[in-house]
Amino acid sequence: MMKKYLLATLAALLTLPAMAEDIDKTIDAADDGHVHISNISGSVTVTGWDRDSVAVTGTLGRNVEELIFERNGDKVKIKVEVPRRGGRGIDSDLNINVPKGSSLDIGTVSAHIEVTEVSGEQGLHAVSGNIATEYFGEDVSAESVSGDVEVSGNNADGEVEASTVSGSVTVFRASGSVSAESVSGRVTVDEGSFERAELGSVNGRVSFGGELRDGGRLEIETVNGPVIIKFTNDVSGRFDIDTLNGAIKSCDGPKAKRTSKYGPGWELEYETGDGDSRVDVSTINGGVSICSK
Repeated sequence: MMKKYLLATLAALLTLPAMAEDIDKTIDAADDGHVHISNISGSVTVTGWDRDSVAVTGTLGRNVEELIFERNGDKVKIKVEVPRRGGRGIDSDLNINVPKGSSLDIGTVSAHIEVTEVSGEQGLHAVSGNIATEYFGEDVSAESVSGDVEVSGNNADGEVEASTVSGSVTVFRASGSVSAESVSGRVTVDEGSFERAELGSVNGRVSFGGELRDGGRLEIETVNGPVIIKFTNDVSGRFDIDTLNGAIKSCDGPKAKRTSKYGPGWELEYETGDGDSRVDVSTINGGVSICSK
């Protein structure tokens, strides 16, 4: 009788659902090494610190197979292994500390990504999740399919690429070169100094505020949405602006003209100073406002 009771108890224990697992692991790392992070579902929060090590804390989903956490030379790999078919119980929240000079490669499917105090190059990719990161002059690429993307910096020169299919894109205090685009959402670039800026949205407003350097180029395209440009300097160069259905307002240049006597389109072409900067703006449904200072 006792044997049957023990066997029944053991069977019941074996059929209990797996519990989430707390993690707390640390490994030595190079102060300017590369950290690769992969998490299917949940969240990834990365913070730079003044230590030559990588630490991972947080919680693994109850159905996660294992957490791969290993170093190979200057590379550290952090990967949440889940069943091939995915399923429920795989949400994992990772809090990761890395040396401030690390470069990052982060990939998620259904998880938010947040990065602070990391000065190396960054490649951040999410299928369904928001991305927020800081920029200190090394190249940053942040891409989401469904989620907002935000990059904030300290005005150091470098290259920023930020994009999403469904969501807004915001870039603050980045300088040098910026590419920002959204299929369905606002695009905002503000407080920067640029050699080149390429902005675009299919459905959403596009706003640019900052300096366009001598010889620089600003290109903006929208399908449905207004364009607002506020230069913080006097731009010397050529301006080419056109809309199919929307007014054009320039605080510094001449008045816009209709593209045809009976059509709805407007265009504005003019030059200022003797510089070779270029400003090209095109929108189908939406007005354009452009001013300096």
